[in-house]
Amino acid sequence: MNILKKFIKYYKPHKFLFYTDMLCALIVSMIDLAFPQILSYLTKNLFTQDKATILHALAFVGIALLGMYVIKYFCQYFIISWGHIMGARMETDMRYDLFNHFQRLSFSYYDKNNTGEMMSKLVADLFDISELAHHGPENLFISALKIVGSFIILMMINVKMTAILLFVTIIMVLFTVYKNIKMAPTFTDIRVKIAAVNSSVQDSLSGIRVVKSFANEDVESEKFSLSNQDFLLSKIKVYKTMGNFHAWNSFFEGLLYVVVIISGGVFIAEGSLKITDLAIYVLYINIFINPIDVLINFTEQFQKGYAGFKRFVEVVETQPDIVDKAGAEPLTDVVGQIEYRNVSFHYNDDSSVLDNVSLTIRAGKTIALVGPSGGGKTTLCSLLPRFYDVTAGSITIDGKNIQDVTLESLRNTIGIVQQDVYLFDGSIKRNIAYGKADATDAEIIEAAQNANIHEFIMSLEEGYETYVGERGVRLSGGQKQRLSIARVFLKNPPILILDEATSSLDNESEQYIQKSLEKLSKNRTTIVIAHRLSTIKNSDEIVVVTDIGIQERGNHKQLIEKGGIYAHYYDMQFEGLE
Repeated sequence: MNILKKFIKYYKPHKFLFYTDMLCALIVSMIDLAFPQILSYLTKNLFTQDKATILHALAFVGIALLGMYVIKYFCQYFIISWGHIMGARMETDMRYDLFNHFQRLSFSYYDKNNTGEMMSKLVADLFDISELAHHGPENLFISALKIVGSFIILMMINVKMTAILLFVTIIMVLFTVYKNIKMAPTFTDIRVKIAAVNSSVQDSLSGIRVVKSFANEDVESEKFSLSNQDFLLSKIKVYKTMGNFHAWNSFFEGLLYVVVIISGGVFIAEGSLKITDLAIYVLYINIFINPIDVLINFTEQFQKGYAGFKRFVEVVETQPDIVDKAGAEPLTDVVGQIEYRNVSFHYNDDSSVLDNVSLTIRAGKTIALVGPSGGGKTTLCSLLPRFYDVTAGSITIDGKNIQDVTLESLRNTIGIVQQDVYLFDGSIKRNIAYGKADATDAEIIEAAQNANIHEFIMSLEEGYETYVGERGVRLSGGQKQRLSIARVFLKNPPILILDEATSSLDNESEQYIQKSLEKLSKNRTTIVIAHRLSTIKNSDEIVVVTDIGIQERGNHKQLIEKGGIYAHYYDMQFEGLE
């Protein structure tokens, strides 16, 4: 019932379409129920008259029947077209809610879930839900009307025969309910399996360059084949269950006809039923059985939609780990004084990354974090914009605890340039403008000039409108990096995080980008993570972070003279060069 209430909520914005759809369904059902009654009336009252009377009345009967079916035509058109449109609109609303919820979920959710599975929930699951949203109420309503209406009329024709019919129908309904309960897990399983297929496709296509570089197409094909085969086996199980289900229901439908013929013959022999009434009775049996058939077919649609909606609800009810606390205020007039106070952090599996770390970064200064991989440098930076929350301790900006300010204002205060640059599918202009949605062309060009990428862009045939390809594949590593720097220039944040921004570049690209980064860092509080120690020699302070915390602090000269960990790293990189 809880799932059902959440589902019904999506009908509210489309109440007019829903009620009109139900009204049309009512009219169609009434017309279908009325036809045998009209035929019965004409047979008993009109067709027994003389030729002239019959021919005179038939003109009016024909016009009335034609008008009735014209009305049915328009109602049927509305049900098929606008009923589906209502379902599509509900699907759109759900997809919008799901996508927005994905945007709100914390990094920890994406650490544990696959993109392909999320895509499956956005596309395949929601299509089944939209079909259920349209056909569900309509099929239930029409079928209920026809079953109840035809049953009442059948009772009026012959009570005893209808009582026998009811007994067989009850057995059929109990069987259907039992089979539905048994089928539910198979439809849930098929949703999981198709999500696994999508996950395999997404993973392989996203890494297609790595696949081809290792000539591992056969390996990927085998991996996909496994998930694809699992999906096939799941579908085979579903179809066997459905085949058994439909075959039994078909048997019960045939049994209804057998009951009618045998019991009808008995009652005709006894003289309690007329042959003409049996003919009308058979017509209503068709009307009675047809909605039962619709409901039986609907069960498959219901199971698919219900399984999909359950998965949808599981996601939208997943609470983000990191949200604005009650009473959070915007972070304004930022100077850039940062302080980590006794900060500890561990992931959900309790593996400790940082333990009781304290660090003060003065406003406008550049601090560099160096040390072995896995020491917690990136984690230390990820805690500042609250990509993750501290397990213990606190982080402040200008004396304000970052957990007391709004996430939007906090993250607008911080610009990040990473080693792995992500460019969106689209133009160069659009990618730079991602740093400021309402930026003018002049501001975009200025940002590109500051990032030393403007001349390159202008050398391209389409300039700023040049298409960069998915993830920026049509650009070199250095070009992508400079675009990401231009994006941050446009954002113009008071705090800057440079996460190994030049570590994967050639020397020439590094020189270009280092100049851009120095310009970008000017008058900003900057945290640099670097493995190339040549890029951080001029930092105001260098902090050596290892898996047991902060080991050394000082400027380049002080740490070299100290002869500790930093000096050891420096000698390893530059032995014999100076």
